[in-house]
Amino acid sequence: MLLPIVLAAMVFALAGCEREARRFTTPAGNTTAQESASRWSTNQPGVALAGGVRQALKNDSPYDENAYAVNQGKRLYRWYNCNGCHGNGGGGMGPPLMDGEWRYGSDPATLFATITQGRPDGMPSFGGHIPDDQVWQIVAYVRSMSGLLRQDVAPSRADSMSAGPPENARPRQSPRPQRPASAPQPGASR
Repeated sequence: MLLPIVLAAMVFALAGCEREARRFTTPAGNTTAQESASRWSTNQPGVALAGGVRQALKNDSPYDENAYAVNQGKRLYRWYNCNGCHGNGGGGMGPPLMDGEWRYGSDPATLFATITQGRPDGMPSFGGHIPDDQVWQIVAYVRSMSGLLRQDVAPSRADSMSAGPPENARPRQSPRPQRPASAPQPGASR
Protein backbone atom coordinates (compact mmCIF):
# COMPACT_ATOMS: atom_id res chain seq x y z
CA MET A 1 0.00 0.00 0.00
CA LEU A 2 2.84 2.40 0.82
CA LEU A 3 4.83 1.63 -2.36
CA PRO A 4 2.25 3.07 -4.82
CA ILE A 5 2.02 6.27 -2.78
CA VAL A 6 5.81 6.68 -2.73
CA LEU A 7 6.02 6.00 -6.48
CA ALA A 8 3.27 8.54 -7.20
CA ALA A 9 5.05 11.15 -5.07
CA MET A 10 8.31 10.56 -6.96
CA VAL A 11 6.55 10.93 -10.34
CA PHE A 12 4.99 14.24 -9.28
CA ALA A 13 8.33 15.50 -7.93
CA LEU A 14 10.14 14.66 -11.17
CA ALA A 15 7.42 16.25 -13.32
CA GLY A 16 8.00 19.68 -11.74
CA CYS A 17 11.76 19.77 -12.24
CA GLU A 18 11.79 21.56 -15.64
CA ARG A 19 10.26 24.71 -14.18
CA GLU A 20 13.52 25.54 -12.47
CA ALA A 21 15.88 24.25 -15.16
CA ARG A 22 18.71 26.73 -15.27
CA ARG A 23 20.43 26.85 -18.60
CA PHE A 24 23.70 28.69 -18.19
CA THR A 25 24.64 28.48 -21.85
CA THR A 26 23.02 30.37 -24.68
CA PRO A 27 20.25 28.27 -26.26
CA ALA A 28 20.21 27.45 -29.94
CA GLY A 29 19.93 30.77 -31.70
CA ASN A 30 16.53 32.16 -32.53
CA THR A 31 18.04 35.03 -34.50
CA THR A 32 19.27 35.44 -38.03
CA ALA A 33 22.98 35.05 -38.67
CA GLN A 34 23.18 38.34 -40.54
CA GLU A 35 22.36 41.78 -39.20
CA SER A 36 19.89 42.42 -42.02
CA ALA A 37 17.14 44.39 -40.27
CA SER A 38 17.33 48.16 -40.24
CA ARG A 39 16.98 50.23 -37.11
CA TRP A 40 13.63 52.02 -36.76
CA SER A 41 15.06 54.51 -34.30
CA THR A 42 18.19 56.61 -34.53
CA ASN A 43 18.29 56.79 -30.72
CA GLN A 44 20.80 54.36 -29.22
CA PRO A 45 22.32 54.01 -25.77
CA GLY A 46 25.98 54.99 -25.46
CA VAL A 47 27.95 55.14 -28.68
CA ALA A 48 25.76 54.77 -31.76
CA LEU A 49 26.42 51.64 -33.82
CA ALA A 50 26.28 51.61 -37.60
CA GLY A 51 24.57 48.88 -39.56
CA GLY A 52 21.57 46.71 -38.97
CA VAL A 53 20.46 44.30 -36.28
CA ARG A 54 19.50 40.64 -36.16
CA GLN A 55 15.90 39.50 -36.47
CA ALA A 56 13.98 36.70 -34.78
CA LEU A 57 13.95 33.51 -36.86
CA LYS A 58 10.59 32.37 -35.51
CA ASN A 59 7.89 33.82 -33.32
CA ASP A 60 8.88 31.78 -30.28
CA SER A 61 10.71 32.93 -27.18
CA PRO A 62 13.26 30.38 -25.96
CA TYR A 63 12.61 31.46 -22.35
CA ASP A 64 8.81 31.65 -21.91
CA GLU A 65 8.82 28.34 -20.01
CA ASN A 66 11.94 28.95 -17.89
CA ALA A 67 11.39 30.67 -14.52
CA TYR A 68 15.10 31.33 -13.98
CA ALA A 69 15.46 33.08 -17.37
CA VAL A 70 12.32 35.17 -16.78
CA ASN A 71 13.74 36.28 -13.45
CA GLN A 72 17.03 37.13 -15.19
CA GLY A 73 14.97 39.20 -17.63
CA LYS A 74 13.49 41.05 -14.66
CA ARG A 75 17.00 41.81 -13.37
CA LEU A 76 18.13 42.96 -16.83
CA TYR A 77 15.01 45.14 -17.18
CA ARG A 78 16.20 47.09 -14.15
CA TRP A 79 19.91 47.02 -15.11
CA TYR A 80 19.29 48.42 -18.59
CA ASN A 81 16.97 51.06 -17.09
CA CYS A 82 13.86 49.98 -18.97
CA ASN A 83 11.92 51.22 -15.94
CA GLY A 84 13.27 54.73 -16.68
CA CYS A 85 10.68 55.02 -19.48
CA HIS A 86 8.21 52.22 -18.75
CA GLY A 87 8.17 52.64 -14.98
CA ASN A 88 7.90 49.33 -13.22
CA GLY A 89 5.67 48.23 -16.07
CA GLY A 90 2.96 50.82 -15.45
CA GLY A 91 4.20 53.28 -18.04
CA GLY A 92 5.65 56.73 -17.96
CA MET A 93 7.41 58.24 -20.94
CA GLY A 94 7.05 54.83 -22.57
CA PRO A 95 3.80 52.86 -22.79
CA PRO A 96 2.68 50.61 -19.94
CA LEU A 97 3.59 46.95 -20.18
CA MET A 98 1.13 45.57 -17.61
CA ASP A 99 -2.08 46.03 -19.53
CA GLY A 100 -3.76 44.38 -22.49
CA GLU A 101 -3.17 47.23 -24.95
CA TRP A 102 0.02 46.76 -26.97
CA ARG A 103 0.98 49.36 -29.54
CA TYR A 104 2.97 47.05 -31.84
CA GLY A 105 2.04 43.58 -30.59
CA SER A 106 2.77 41.24 -27.70
CA ASP A 107 4.21 38.26 -29.55
CA PRO A 108 7.87 37.38 -28.86
CA ALA A 109 9.22 38.28 -32.33
CA THR A 110 7.59 41.73 -32.24
CA LEU A 111 8.95 42.46 -28.77
CA PHE A 112 12.41 41.30 -29.87
CA ALA A 113 12.20 43.66 -32.87
CA THR A 114 11.02 46.54 -30.68
CA ILE A 115 13.99 46.15 -28.35
CA THR A 116 16.65 45.57 -31.01
CA GLN A 117 15.37 47.88 -33.76
CA GLY A 118 13.71 50.50 -31.58
CA ARG A 119 10.59 52.39 -32.57
CA PRO A 120 10.24 55.78 -34.25
CA ASP A 121 9.88 58.77 -31.94
CA GLY A 122 10.78 57.04 -28.71
CA MET A 123 12.13 53.55 -28.10
CA PRO A 124 15.90 53.42 -28.68
CA SER A 125 17.49 50.67 -30.75
CA PHE A 126 19.36 48.35 -28.38
CA GLY A 127 20.46 45.89 -31.10
CA GLY A 128 24.21 45.29 -30.77
CA HIS A 129 24.25 46.99 -27.37
CA ILE A 130 22.54 44.11 -25.55
CA PRO A 131 23.39 40.46 -26.38
CA ASP A 132 20.56 38.65 -28.18
CA ASP A 133 20.31 36.09 -25.38
CA GLN A 134 19.65 38.86 -22.85
CA VAL A 135 17.11 40.48 -25.17
CA TRP A 136 15.16 37.19 -25.22
CA GLN A 137 15.22 37.10 -21.40
CA ILE A 138 13.85 40.66 -21.30
CA VAL A 139 11.19 39.66 -23.85
CA ALA A 140 10.07 36.79 -21.59
CA TYR A 141 9.92 39.10 -18.56
CA VAL A 142 7.98 41.81 -20.43
CA ARG A 143 5.45 39.18 -21.52
CA SER A 144 5.12 38.05 -17.89
CA MET A 145 4.20 41.59 -16.82
CA SER A 146 0.77 41.35 -18.40
CA GLY A 147 0.19 37.72 -17.49
CA LEU A 148 1.08 36.19 -20.88
CA LEU A 149 3.22 33.46 -19.28
CA ARG A 150 2.18 30.61 -17.02
CA GLN A 151 1.77 31.69 -13.42
CA ASP A 152 4.42 29.27 -12.14
CA VAL A 153 7.01 30.69 -14.55
CA ALA A 154 6.49 34.42 -13.93
CA PRO A 155 8.63 35.92 -11.17
CA SER A 156 7.07 37.26 -8.05
CA ARG A 157 7.56 40.84 -6.94
CA ALA A 158 11.06 41.95 -6.02
CA ASP A 159 11.53 43.62 -2.66
CA SER A 160 12.77 46.78 -4.36
CA MET A 161 9.68 47.11 -6.55
CA SER A 162 6.15 47.27 -5.26
CA ALA A 163 4.22 49.09 -7.99
CA GLY A 164 1.54 46.44 -8.12
CA PRO A 165 0.84 42.78 -7.57
CA PRO A 166 3.62 40.36 -8.52
CA GLU A 167 3.67 39.21 -12.14
CA ASN A 168 2.58 35.70 -11.26
CA ALA A 169 -0.54 37.04 -9.50
CA ARG A 170 -1.76 39.37 -12.26
CA PRO A 171 -4.79 38.38 -14.30
CA ARG A 172 -4.12 37.34 -17.89
CA GLN A 173 -4.60 40.20 -20.34
CA SER A 174 -5.89 39.82 -23.88
CA PRO A 175 -3.60 42.01 -26.00
CA ARG A 176 -5.37 44.16 -28.52
CA PRO A 177 -3.88 46.60 -31.01
CA GLN A 178 -3.87 50.22 -29.99
CA ARG A 179 -6.18 52.50 -31.90
CA PRO A 180 -4.42 54.98 -34.17
CA ALA A 181 -3.80 58.25 -32.41
CA SER A 182 -6.01 61.06 -33.60
CA ALA A 183 -4.82 64.62 -33.84
CA PRO A 184 -4.76 66.22 -30.39
CA GLN A 185 -7.52 68.69 -29.71
CA PRO A 186 -6.38 72.22 -28.88
CA GLY A 187 -6.21 72.70 -25.14
CA ALA A 188 -6.78 68.99 -24.42
CA SER A 189 -4.37 67.23 -22.12
CA ARG A 190 -3.46 63.61 -22.34
